[in-house]
Amino acid sequence: MIDEDLKGELELFRDNVKRFIEAEILPHYDEWEKADIFPRDIWNKMGEQGLLSVDTPEEYGGFGTNFLFSMVIIEEFTRANCSGLGVSLSVHSDIVAPYILNHGSEEQKKKYLPKMVSGECVGAIAMTEPAAGSDLQGIRTIARKDGDDYIINGSKIFITNGQHADVVIVVARTNLDVSGSKGTSLFLVDADNPGFKRGQNLDKIGLHSSDTSELFFEDLRVPASACLGKLDTGFHIMMNELPRERLTLAVGAVAGAEGVLAMTADYVKERQAFGRPVATLQNTRFKMAEMATDVRVHRAFVDECCRLFLEGKLDNTTVSMAKLGTTEMQGRVVDGCLQLHGGYGYMREYGVSRAFVDARVQRIYGGTSEIMKELISRKVLA
Repeated sequence: MIDEDLKGELELFRDNVKRFIEAEILPHYDEWEKADIFPRDIWNKMGEQGLLSVDTPEEYGGFGTNFLFSMVIIEEFTRANCSGLGVSLSVHSDIVAPYILNHGSEEQKKKYLPKMVSGECVGAIAMTEPAAGSDLQGIRTIARKDGDDYIINGSKIFITNGQHADVVIVVARTNLDVSGSKGTSLFLVDADNPGFKRGQNLDKIGLHSSDTSELFFEDLRVPASACLGKLDTGFHIMMNELPRERLTLAVGAVAGAEGVLAMTADYVKERQAFGRPVATLQNTRFKMAEMATDVRVHRAFVDECCRLFLEGKLDNTTVSMAKLGTTEMQGRVVDGCLQLHGGYGYMREYGVSRAFVDARVQRIYGGTSEIMKELISRKVLA
């Protein structure tokens, strides 16, 4: 249970996040969606507002809050139907920063974390490759030892923050004589490094304002000190960090469903059909009841998972259940809400259409629903 003092602090913080979104994000968000990217200076504004990597310890420039404050940020951006920006922010704050904090050297922490908190340095992580999606052991990017350095060659795809990133955690094979799970390492690569090349900003069906890119590494040289964690332990590090990533996706899925459900409740109470509000029709009322119940059940599960995470007890099977259950639920809810909007739901001017396309990738990244089922089944059938 969350004590009352913490609960009060979280709500005050939530109010600040909401005000920032209303003042700085919502008036421009449609424009950014059409541009397929939000401006770089938004990172600095989010940093100035204290919305980046909030649980980074004070000694590294952060605020030393707990994980729940970071989840409030994700909830409010997603609930406000700004998932594109929320996803970019989450990769920076809830994946890249914890990787560096939990596995980086003291030098790496001091170099990157303060600038990530301020927004001066934007983080990305480069795992996925054209021929290796969920199969991380199939990675083909190679980091070859050369004296005191490593030379990296390869390419990555679907990299969130690829256009804005200043530092990228690159996953590469460092030992080809063993399996990928034993011969993979992580490297912190600065974007101004010769040999680092950004590809195009990819054209997605949703999350338009989030830049998603191809990245290329051509004889990119980094010192051995750029290795994040111990050599050849990259796969182990990624497995250890996945619970937070998947829990963050689950939190966003529930908040996104809550947001679109509230949006739809307002719409059906105003929209007239057969001479009366759509909300008075039994089909509408039953459908809204079903979706509200679906959302609340998953909210309870996600809240439990957040508590377990804070206690250091969230296991991979449970978080896989959360990621699977919440993202599938979000898909059902956004589809049902769009249906209740009728033809208007298919129009871009209505927020439900954005919520619909933005939600679809939730069942893919962070481990597909099929991968989640495989992981869960191993435990269930052990």
